[in-house]
Amino acid sequence: MLSVDSAIDLIIARAQPVGAYERVSLFDADGRVLGEDVAAGFPLPPFANSAVDGYAVRFSDLVPDQPTSLPVLGRIEAGAGALALAAGAAARVFTGAVMPEGADTVFMQEDVILQDNIVVLPAGLKRGANMRPAGEDVQSGEIGLHKGARLRPQDVALAAALGASTLNVAQRLRVGVFSTGNELATPGGQRSGTQIYDSNRFMLLAMLRRLGCAPHDLGVLRDDPDHLADALKVAAGEHDLLLTSGGVSTGEADYVKSALEQIGSLTFWRMAIKPGRPVAMGVIDGTPFVGLPGNPVASFVTFAYVVRPLALALMGADVARFQPLPVRAAFTYKKKAGRREFVRASLTLGADGVLEAQKFPREGAGLLSSLTQSDGFVELREHITRVEPGQSVGFLSFASLD
Repeated sequence: MLSVDSAIDLIIARAQPVGAYERVSLFDADGRVLGEDVAAGFPLPPFANSAVDGYAVRFSDLVPDQPTSLPVLGRIEAGAGALALAAGAAARVFTGAVMPEGADTVFMQEDVILQDNIVVLPAGLKRGANMRPAGEDVQSGEIGLHKGARLRPQDVALAAALGASTLNVAQRLRVGVFSTGNELATPGGQRSGTQIYDSNRFMLLAMLRRLGCAPHDLGVLRDDPDHLADALKVAAGEHDLLLTSGGVSTGEADYVKSALEQIGSLTFWRMAIKPGRPVAMGVIDGTPFVGLPGNPVASFVTFAYVVRPLALALMGADVARFQPLPVRAAFTYKKKAGRREFVRASLTLGADGVLEAQKFPREGAGLLSSLTQSDGFVELREHITRVEPGQSVGFLSFASLD
């Protein structure tokens, strides 16, 4: 069985970006993958300005180690033009206002005494205090945002500060999603007494949408090997990525793996991961394919560790590995060496103020309630065989897996 890290390495090495881009407004840029570097055409901020409401002075006019009294000979509000500051004088400035020519230091208004237009400045302030120099944030010509970044609200804000109104981003990845199995009924439709409503398909569609993809609901494929192979081949020609859930284990009615081998090529099958061992990845007529397990929790985990890096790589994004947050275990657990396990857990605050992970009381991979009633996963890497209360473990919040 392939290790988790080996699977991710293989995905990143083999997945080639689709290479289709479009220009979108900043309003539509959040969550998209940047298609080109964004360089600063001017310094940010573009001029030296005051970081506070106060009084701008020349540091050289201050008396060392004692208060200094200076006449206030000017006033500059944010957005107003600059003025030249005469030697031996101060200027009233406001947050964001351009610094007076010659001034290099600003005293906060609450630290001074103003009497009859004379400001008394306390000793001890350093040269350059409370002043933002031009280019303090980003220098002219510097790359502010790099190609391959998956844009966040703060990235959109930086693009706006640099004057961009649109950004070149990767087109949304077209992802087709099937569920498989005669036991599945579609919500809103009729369900026989031996069927369950399909949940995986809707979970996967939602996770793909959060990744910035364009997911397509392709419905449920019945357990007919010929029909399944034909449907996958047609869908592969219409999408950039194809997903199924269910039918990838070793049962006699699990047809996805054999269908993939019939119409495409198998890259790997089965990972050293729990839950989620039966997961198939391959290629159908040049389109990447991932067959996820049918159990909802296993499908959720393997989406995060197989589909997510694959989809991001296909969109040309930088694929960062998850970084678990160290927390204290508040449970006992045993596992086999050589595989990575994900234990559903909730975070609580211990009596000493340290975050503790409380294990969900049940372990079944089919328990959707374990995902809705917990905060994330404790990730137990391959070398770990036992967890004891008080031990430091790595925690991945569900929010971090988006």
